Amino acid sequence: MPQTFRASALVPRGFLVDEITSDGASALITVRSIETASICPGCGTRSDRVHSRYYRRLADLPIAGRPVRLMVRARRFYCRAVLCGRLVFAERFDGDVLAPWGRRTARLDHIVHHLGLALGGRPAASFARRLMVPVSKDTLLRVIRRRGSPPFVPPTIIGIDDWAWRRNQRYGTLICDLERRRTIALLPDREPATAKEWLSRQPQIAVVARDRGGAYALAAAKALPDATQVADRWHLMENASRAFLDAVRKSMRQIRSVVGAATINPKLLTAAERIQYEGYLRREEDNAAILRLAKDGIAIKEIVRRTGYSRCLVRRILRGQRSDIFRVRESSLELYLPWLDERWAAGDRNATALWRRLKQEGFRGSLRVISEWATRRRQADKVGSAPSRTPAARTIARLLTISRDQLSRSEALTVAAIEDGVPLLVEAREIVAAFQAMVRKRCLDVLDPWLERARSSLVVSFANGVLKDKAAVSAAITSPWSNGQTEGQITKLKLVKRQMYGRGKLDLLQARVMGSA
Repeated sequence: MPQTFRASALVPRGFLVDEITSDGASALITVRSIETASICPGCGTRSDRVHSRYYRRLADLPIAGRPVRLMVRARRFYCRAVLCGRLVFAERFDGDVLAPWGRRTARLDHIVHHLGLALGGRPAASFARRLMVPVSKDTLLRVIRRRGSPPFVPPTIIGIDDWAWRRNQRYGTLICDLERRRTIALLPDREPATAKEWLSRQPQIAVVARDRGGAYALAAAKALPDATQVADRWHLMENASRAFLDAVRKSMRQIRSVVGAATINPKLLTAAERIQYEGYLRREEDNAAILRLAKDGIAIKEIVRRTGYSRCLVRRILRGQRSDIFRVRESSLELYLPWLDERWAAGDRNATALWRRLKQEGFRGSLRVISEWATRRRQADKVGSAPSRTPAARTIARLLTISRDQLSRSEALTVAAIEDGVPLLVEAREIVAAFQAMVRKRCLDVLDPWLERARSSLVVSFANGVLKDKAAVSAAITSPWSNGQTEGQITKLKLVKRQMYGRGKLDLLQARVMGSA
């Protein structure tokens, strides 16, 4: 048997409908409480003695695409308690229905809150108008801030990492509960003292997953000396790849020699490359001058005073970390150079004709690129040498680490020449590959032999870093926990921050990130 629809079903529970009116654009519903008494908020005494009545005008959920206003006929009561300071108090309703001094019903306020969490201020206000829930952007942000961040269950396994308020200028800290996969705290900076203070209030934490930086390692060691620290596996893999790239950069002089591009002929350079080459020569002279001063026993502070360069730059030069290598600029012609060389050797010397044919092969560059290449080839024919080209260090690192099946014939010849001429680089590649395989396969037994081998190679700096953080690296290899979930939460935080054009303060960011979990 079908149930009879009642008008009271349209309004929040605990109210009876007295009257419903509509002007075509909105609906006005007059309601009153079904309770005969109310509880004094001061002393908790229940009273049914009415002092007076008044009306409260509230916003409620829309009906049939029309905004709704509730006219609540509320009452004031006398307090019966003799010692209570309140002689008269306003009627109180269930907190899940209507808050004291509220201008919206609880169910509408809940929707407004979640609109603000999902969209922020201005976008949520625009969307709310379409839902027939007119609310301003400032009100939305006030609702988010008023509700704040929900309480979290004390975690036992956390991930901690930094995030950028503004890249390279200001950073904060995000802490993630890895078991429940949710953000539980945002800290205003990434200082060890700030992280240590928060961690000290959570003594139950047993595992801390972090990046390779030393700040969070120091904070966790001081605040939670018994907790296990786990280095992030992705950062370990990335650090290993970067170590091999640094090894390639340090070996660029040998690489240029073995590929036959150790000398530069300025006559074969374009105008832009000639400017770069002159700067390269000046830097080489500066490097040589600083090395001569150091060889004579002059202190770094005195070298800085004489040369005018920074202490950091002088240290880099003395440590061999400024291996300034000049190379011919790469262009969009790299993929088509074998075809162009073949056509040039066949006697096709017209740059325009070559450009038109090359466009049919898929080339998308301009005629000027082909013209400059043809001019350079004519100059090379006059001086009797071919223009030298050395790939960038990043390109060489990629060629040395990908499968031989993916290399062209010229790339395979270049890789073979480098492997024959720079055996230390081949050893570094094998060491890095062994480390990455160890992380993927979770083989902790080979860590110590790997360290012994790596400490006498081109990746000794990376090996020293692993040795210094050996306990956390070992935990990363054996533990199922890592910082991947934390990185994902940081990505979510960046989205929220960009929705607010980067102007959200810490309390608002924390409420939106943690409240929507």
